[in-house]
Amino acid sequence: MSEFHFFNPYANIWQTQNRLPHWQQKGAVYFVTFRLADAIPSRLRNQWEDDRDAWLRHNPEPWTVETEREYHQHFSGAIERWLDAGHGACLLRRHDCAKVVAETLRHFEGERVVMISFVVMPNHLHAVFVQNPEFPLEKLIRSWKGFTARQINKLLGRSGNFWQRDYFDRLVRDEKHFANCVRYIRQNPAKARLAKDEFILWESEIAKAFA
Repeated sequence: MSEFHFFNPYANIWQTQNRLPHWQQKGAVYFVTFRLADAIPSRLRNQWEDDRDAWLRHNPEPWTVETEREYHQHFSGAIERWLDAGHGACLLRRHDCAKVVAETLRHFEGERVVMISFVVMPNHLHAVFVQNPEFPLEKLIRSWKGFTARQINKLLGRSGNFWQRDYFDRLVRDEKHFANCVRYIRQNPAKARLAKDEFILWESEIAKAFA
């Protein structure tokens, strides 16, 4: 744990922007969530975007640590509740599809990332990992999503969008936050009331050390 680089508010931070803001620091530990394209009904997504736009107008960047935490409590938290409700076709409930995702997440282990923990849920996934400083977060996630979408669409004989356009990410701030992320991933299947064959959970030895 002492070798991990948690979020440092005094170090260089850069931001990328798609539909959501993404903060990055080289070599940081991230908690990332992305979902299937149909996982959130349009009426909920539209209301979420309206509420978020209003909140952002009253909370312009740069954000303090407390402001970013408030953002995630209001907006990331809502998305997580909707995901666990099981909206959409839930294509990753099929073990063969979920296995494609799980194997992809670990394919570049030690090269692009060091994976700590992940869970593949029926319509989304969560992962905690250490970023390779030479491989930007958006490029990493784009490669994961692009490859798995092609493979699973081929497996299912379908076409079209598979993943959501964007993703949710958080810079892990300290060991307590790290432990909470690991436990959240471990407990997510039970929280969503999934059977054992409806998800894939993978944990490194580091993750398993957090009871």
